[in-house]
Amino acid sequence: MLSLWLFLIPCLTLVPLAPAEKGLEFPQYDGKDRVLDIDDKNYKRALKKYSMLCLFYHEPIPDSKEQQKQHQMTELVLELVAQVMEEKDIGFGMVDSHKDTKVAKKLGLEEEGSVYVFKADRVIEFDGLLSANTLVEFLLDLLEDPVEVIGNALELRAFDRMEEDIRLIGYFKSEDSEHYEAFKEAAEQFQPYIKFFATFEKSVAKELTLKLNEVDFYEPFMEEPVTIPGKPHSEEDLHLPALHLPALQVTIHYCLPFSQEDDIEGIHIVAFAEEEDPDGYEFLEILKEVARDNTHLPDLSIVWIDPDDFPLLIPYWEKTFKVDLFKPQIGVVNVTDADSVWMEMEDDDDLPSAQELEDWIEDQDFDLFGSTFTLLYM
Repeated sequence: MLSLWLFLIPCLTLVPLAPAEKGLEFPQYDGKDRVLDIDDKNYKRALKKYSMLCLFYHEPIPDSKEQQKQHQMTELVLELVAQVMEEKDIGFGMVDSHKDTKVAKKLGLEEEGSVYVFKADRVIEFDGLLSANTLVEFLLDLLEDPVEVIGNALELRAFDRMEEDIRLIGYFKSEDSEHYEAFKEAAEQFQPYIKFFATFEKSVAKELTLKLNEVDFYEPFMEEPVTIPGKPHSEEDLHLPALHLPALQVTIHYCLPFSQEDDIEGIHIVAFAEEEDPDGYEFLEILKEVARDNTHLPDLSIVWIDPDDFPLLIPYWEKTFKVDLFKPQIGVVNVTDADSVWMEMEDDDDLPSAQELEDWIEDQDFDLFGSTFTLLYM
């Protein structure tokens, strides 16, 4: 039987990788101009061209060299974000508050220094820390489905662990339910700041003590939710408290660097899964089961990467490995040249069992480079 060590590395160190290694390196700006100078002549065309348009509303370019340099750095941040998000059909532009007053008024741009995201009929203002990491994470959250469906006990456990988050969960008959449709529309209005969940399973609803069409509202660190009576819930019906959203700050934490003895070149099994996502949490539990069942041959390792810790790299990894990181993935990756093969999960709703994972790994034909690593945690 196959033996595995599951290395929990949510903060996989990327810095020490040599320049020749491909697939997992940190992206660098390639020098191509992608950010548009938005004016009265081209803003309508830009809105039609992209599924989402991000506009940075800025004060006039200052005269002082120091402030000009700061403006250039901001532009470089936008260019890097535009580069890594290029495959996502998201456009980027800059609007000068002095030269482009007509455009700003038409689009409702008011606060200098903010990024405004136009998605369908919504305008979402991002006024957090303007770094590539935080902006990419914000945009990726907007691309996700506004409502996450909870379908089993493992996913419910992941939901229960989100005690730091403002979140809502409702119990509905089906996706075609009038109540669910209204709930989903409300979720779109609060995305990405508030997490919305739904279940169609009686067993899950029973654990949550939810009646049909009821919605529970959880505030951070509050054990008991507030129940909203059953009726179609619009944004107004939910009566959510005013959101005092702090500046979003996300720092990529680099764990202890790999030493020269810790060789990460060669071929590895790599698993992508978001620990805070119900499906990701369930997938991690399956991986841990595989690891527990196979402890007698330590030459095979699984490297776990939590995409949430590396928002800037998600579009790059998706493009390089041709996988969707909005759901769990496992594959065999050659770190040296980025060649890879990934497990096909035919049913998006049902994750593979531990036995199916073992069978898939056994079927792969690759040389294993065993190394002695220390378990790394955040």
